[in-house]
Amino acid sequence: MIEYLKSSLLWEVMPYLLQGALVTIEISLLSMLLALVLGLVAAVAGLSRARLPRILAAIYVEVIRGTPLLVQLFIVYYGLPSVGVRLEPFMAGFLTLGAHYGAYLSEVYRAGIYAVDRGQWEAAASIGMSRGMILREIILPQAFKTILPPVGNYFISMLKDSALVATISVTELLRAGQLRVAITFRAMEIYLIIAAIYLAMSYALSLLVRYLERRTSQGENLP
Repeated sequence: MIEYLKSSLLWEVMPYLLQGALVTIEISLLSMLLALVLGLVAAVAGLSRARLPRILAAIYVEVIRGTPLLVQLFIVYYGLPSVGVRLEPFMAGFLTLGAHYGAYLSEVYRAGIYAVDRGQWEAAASIGMSRGMILREIILPQAFKTILPPVGNYFISMLKDSALVATISVTELLRAGQLRVAITFRAMEIYLIIAAIYLAMSYALSLLVRYLERRTSQGENLP
């Protein structure tokens, strides 16, 4: 068995797949950071008293959530050049993933903000705090504990959905595997290895999210 493993395809393709996995992690992290920022901006705009920001936020959320991620990727990478905007594959994938998940996270932010007791808004306003200061200093820190689990789940989903950027030639994990399949013609083994790597990354991320949830819940129980 040991001799088989030493001579197996695993050791031949693993360096290429691990390099692709690093790209998967990189684009997922960058896209999640963008999604967190865009989601917060859209959520705050949706809560604005001004009509225009609310309308723009609603259009962004509904358009993104109402269209497939793959179609959005193709529009950004293949469609934008027709109007003079050309993006590198990695940049196109990063921006599309971030914008896509930002729309979903805006709803997570909004739910977390609404979960904070309304009386805290009124109490802070009564001592002269501005709406922006109330959000930044009082509401969002408390909402963070509520939104952490769904944010973690969306991050895991993004990690797996990042495989779609292989369709625009980003050499992440799936694309690296496809290139090895084209050379070795051993699709079953390579795709099983790819699935195992995705599973390992997703499981490690889920453990991290659970750890952060325990830490925040312990913080609530402190005197």
